[in-house]
Amino acid sequence: MKRQRDFIFKCTGCGHEEPKWLGRCPECGEWNTLIETPISAGRSGSTGRSSGRNNPPPQSFPLSSVDPQEGTRISSGIGELDRVLGGGIMKRSAILVGGEPGIGKSTLLLQAAAAVETKGRILYVSGEESAGQVRMRADRLGLRCEGIEICCTGRLEEIETILEAVKPVIIMADSAQTLHTDQAGLVPGTVNQMKYCSWELISWVKEHDAALFLTAHVTKEGVISGPKTLEHMVDTVLYFEGAVSAANDGDSRFLRAAKNRFGSVDEIGIFTMGERGLEAVADPSLLFLVQREGGLPPGTAIAAVLEGSRPLLVEIQALAVPAKGSMSRVFSDRIDSARVSRVAATLEKHLNLRLSDHDLYINVAGGIRIAEVGVELALAMAIYSARTGLTLPALTAIAGELSLAGELRPIRRLAARIKAAGNLGFENFLGPVPALPAQFPSETETEITGLRAIGDLKSAIKVLFS
Repeated sequence: MKRQRDFIFKCTGCGHEEPKWLGRCPECGEWNTLIETPISAGRSGSTGRSSGRNNPPPQSFPLSSVDPQEGTRISSGIGELDRVLGGGIMKRSAILVGGEPGIGKSTLLLQAAAAVETKGRILYVSGEESAGQVRMRADRLGLRCEGIEICCTGRLEEIETILEAVKPVIIMADSAQTLHTDQAGLVPGTVNQMKYCSWELISWVKEHDAALFLTAHVTKEGVISGPKTLEHMVDTVLYFEGAVSAANDGDSRFLRAAKNRFGSVDEIGIFTMGERGLEAVADPSLLFLVQREGGLPPGTAIAAVLEGSRPLLVEIQALAVPAKGSMSRVFSDRIDSARVSRVAATLEKHLNLRLSDHDLYINVAGGIRIAEVGVELALAMAIYSARTGLTLPALTAIAGELSLAGELRPIRRLAARIKAAGNLGFENFLGPVPALPAQFPSETETEITGLRAIGDLKSAIKVLFS
């Protein structure tokens, strides 16, 4: 018979430990989830990394003795992915890719595995598809399979055995929900399973100078399913989003970074999904501009915004209709509703334009979400145009941050926005007075005529609607 001190009772849902059996876990509240677990298995890792008996004691060393080449990056072979990651795949990093089912996470990982610029091996761990299904997708996308090892299992012990034999430099694990081990309970997909198995893989890549890509599904609220601590354990968290674009036959895909220890979180990768898989968009502005004959309809303005370091031209669409109830409402899922309400209040205060009795509908063509402050002037002009029925002049791009006093504040990278507008054939650009004269290029440099710098909201109305 086992003695009391030789085993514990561990919850298969959250990992909580109790010295005796309980019908309900006091930590997560689940019933009948505490199982008898040996103390050695419950409190040490499957490979002995957590026990400390097989590892040498940690030692410190001078920072000046570290080779700077250890911080070099590996190119994924996909320019848009490298842009979001901050220049490439950082060694000893763990990257979590989240997105809705069917959005293209597996396709992105498989294309990256085939295109990554490294002489080492790449291990593709598939817990959701068979080897034949992965090979069929690779053949359909025309990808080379040399240098890619595949294992179709979600069992952690089997994956670790393969890791020690193959010694890959890149690991693609699809997905976190399929990883499981008996050390973390009997039910796969639980919070404890995801945390335990993910940490084991993260520990392995940091010890062996490799990199890990880990996919995960998102919930209905748009956040990665599973424990929030999983995002804290990894170095980079990427969200893969989709939107139907009218400018192409396929769907647009946006890759954003919610967390990045080795780069900026402001960059965005733009793809289109076609028969050959994910393809980078050469000129993203063409996805978000509606091609039409004649002038712009009322309520439409062209905004020059920044997504990270890349200037984009997007079409802002506004609609103002009388409120159906006693209170007006704002419907906007691509631009923050609070920003729309603030811009509308500024218009109503400084232009005497009554908007409090109208419902406002705001949309961005192409389905991209805009969070940059430079969109506020174009948003204000679109709302003014929708409310009055006046149209904005064609081939005019707008950018500027709007203050509550009705003034326009300088925005960053004004010259890059003007150049992007000129490359697309826009003849006029309306924006704030630059903070430094050097930020405001001449007409010959941007090939834009009729460039106007304004200082407040009333001046913008006079320039555009006079």
